[in-house]
Amino acid sequence: MIQKLIVVLSTLFISSLAFSLQHPVKTLGTKKATKGGTFYKVFSAEPQKLNPITSSDAYASMIQDYVIDQLMVRNVDTYKFEPRLAESVVLNKDGMSATVKLRKGAKWHDGKPVTAEDVKFSFECRVNGKYQNAQYKSYYEDIESATIKDPQTVVFKFKRKYFNNFNIIAGLDIVPKHFYGDPKKKLNKTIMGSGPYKLGQYKKGKSLVLERNKDWWGKSLPSLKYVYNADKIQIRFVKDENVRLEMLKKGKIDFMGLSPEQYVKKAKGKVWGTKVHKNQVKNSGVKGYGFVGWNFKNDLFKDRDVRVALAHLMNRELMNKKFNFGKSLLATGPWYQQSPFASKKVKPLAFNPKKAKELLKKAGWKDADKNGVLEKTINGAKKEFKFTLMFPSKDREKYFTIYKEDLKKAGIHMDLKVIEWNSFIKALDDRKFEAVSLGWGRGSIENDPKQIWHTDSAKNKGSNFISYSNPKVDKLITDGRKILDFNERIKVWNQIYELIAADAPYVFLFNANYDFYGYTDRMKYEKPTYTYGIGENYWYITK
Repeated sequence: MIQKLIVVLSTLFISSLAFSLQHPVKTLGTKKATKGGTFYKVFSAEPQKLNPITSSDAYASMIQDYVIDQLMVRNVDTYKFEPRLAESVVLNKDGMSATVKLRKGAKWHDGKPVTAEDVKFSFECRVNGKYQNAQYKSYYEDIESATIKDPQTVVFKFKRKYFNNFNIIAGLDIVPKHFYGDPKKKLNKTIMGSGPYKLGQYKKGKSLVLERNKDWWGKSLPSLKYVYNADKIQIRFVKDENVRLEMLKKGKIDFMGLSPEQYVKKAKGKVWGTKVHKNQVKNSGVKGYGFVGWNFKNDLFKDRDVRVALAHLMNRELMNKKFNFGKSLLATGPWYQQSPFASKKVKPLAFNPKKAKELLKKAGWKDADKNGVLEKTINGAKKEFKFTLMFPSKDREKYFTIYKEDLKKAGIHMDLKVIEWNSFIKALDDRKFEAVSLGWGRGSIENDPKQIWHTDSAKNKGSNFISYSNPKVDKLITDGRKILDFNERIKVWNQIYELIAADAPYVFLFNANYDFYGYTDRMKYEKPTYTYGIGENYWYITK
């Protein structure tokens, strides 16, 4: 639900106020699934920290999905909420409160019972400033309180109506108060939950092992019979995409997402189709996107005309053809363009050096001393148009080498700097950068732009790390969050999309049109993709 940062370049909705879980639960997976074995996976970066209260990157989130249980989860084939730790979550008729009824018998990995006190704490720690998790606060700001009614029941009271109130409660990650209760304890290299796996051996910089939780409460539910089939999940941290692909071919990892270039050009040879396989699938799942973002506190990027010019100098058409083999979509705005919340009026900013030079000249940039670099007097001092683009994966350098040359032709000097992931996240938190490139993870279909695009989200290490601010966007976000009607909210979100796209705070790169992945022959599945995701948690290992 909350968008997380990733290294990248590359519908059913609740519309009524009263809701409780009454629909039948759909069991996924196959009766053929066998239990056991180790599922070897790979991440392109090591999580900055595992702490589920304070982490902000998608790699930590993917580990937490195995370890931490939510009150309810989305079915990957129907997108309906289904029970996990909660037997039910009921939204009051007036929309101003929700009652959570916990299931009995759930335990933490240390054997202690999951209680209503833990549910209450799981909300309160996410709005408590002592935990330094400002990136999440916009999601919980409309929840006034969590009150324990009895050991298995918690009542959440809302300050005001907000379209996402039910989703926020239902999707709440529940963490143990006795383990995370002291905010002074960082707990960044360990993790405790009640989920199907618990943390095993962790080799910093190399790998992490998740071991089956033999006492997991969920194994008794018929709907969860064919999920989480592996005894162990070993996750290796490998930055280089070519090394990851070789590891897959040699059977050192069982599954990895492929780039379009890897799928088309590199996933070839005798092993493919025998020991190793690849799939290109299309589903209705939320798509992430990559971007180049400009620090609005830097004088170079405060002028809208300059930012639009920088977008016109990014030859995404060539990059898509050369590296993505035409299989990606050119992004148009601040979330994926296939979303109903994305305005179809917005078109991609095309590569147009002539238009870019006109805009730069209009903004007062010129090469007066004829040294090949544009300059301008800002605050009484001469400023040359030079900046550093910071990014966390050398795999992306080929894209930016093209960009660097086209900027140079326009009189702009850009240095490229690859930074290790943890240092990269810290630089974002500290706002110590000029320009950055990375991506936003998939998030939720029920998009809330406040986390990334509202002025308030630029404060206290929030997710608006570029410090973007537009009063019109702020007002539309604030007003739109109160609209409960899905179709009416689409209209407001479309306006927000158009305004942000026009401001060009990012160069929006690509939206995925397909999912590509490779896997070893020993991995089997019910089908190559479900409606809203691949669903590899339902895969199983052949002996």
